[in-house]
Amino acid sequence: ELGDYLIGQDPSRINDLWQVMYRAGFYRGGPILMSAIAGIDQALWDIKGKVLNAPVWQLMGGLVRDKIKAYSWVGGDRPADVIDGIKTLREIGFDTFKLNGCEELGLIDNSRAVDAAVNTVAQIREAFGNQIEFGLDFHGRVSAPMAKVLIKELEPYRPLFIEEPVLAEQAEYYPKLAAQTHIPLAAGERMFSRFDFKRVLEAGGISILQPDLSHAGGITECYKIAGMAEAYDVTLAPHCPLGPIALAACLHI
Repeated sequence: ELGDYLIGQDPSRINDLWQVMYRAGFYRGGPILMSAIAGIDQALWDIKGKVLNAPVWQLMGGLVRDKIKAYSWVGGDRPADVIDGIKTLREIGFDTFKLNGCEELGLIDNSRAVDAAVNTVAQIREAFGNQIEFGLDFHGRVSAPMAKVLIKELEPYRPLFIEEPVLAEQAEYYPKLAAQTHIPLAAGERMFSRFDFKRVLEAGGISILQPDLSHAGGITECYKIAGMAEAYDVTLAPHCPLGPIALAACLHI
């Protein structure tokens, strides 16, 4: 359907084409449309870079840093599996990781469930001490009441951040949770436009935004989201589990 708007158009008019794709349809936003726009947008930037013989970062104003820190995802829920995964990744140079924070918890769950989540993190910290750093991803699987309990119990193990302690659409809980912990809160992989991020930034409480360039409108939209984050003194950590093209786009941003 987007092809009807694009075929025969000038591919150098990236912002114009982006607006046409987003605004021309009756239904806007959401993961399907924004992912489609993202793929086309990345291709348009690639075309422009090849025509002008310049990398995208140069077209966006030039480098702002010469290196960035990267972390690797480590799957698994059993402590031994996670520890083995970290050991393997350390051998190729990683010292920072993102891990499952917990399994899905009930609206009001029991202390055993909390202890199980905390025990996993405790074993990982005990195994590596401060030789590694890690963030914890709750995947929005925890209710706000249980997130309060779990975050407090995890504080002694000093995670870098806690991602999606509640669902992205529950923006009103982020400032309440942030007020009760010194651990930075992160979210963004399930937000799909600057308008979604606007609501979360206005609510407050988020320290790290994680837009996914392959789902949140591509380079064009995420560049705007990055500017919004800067205005709110929030850092940016693009979400990128999808492959080398997505990774390249993230690096240019």
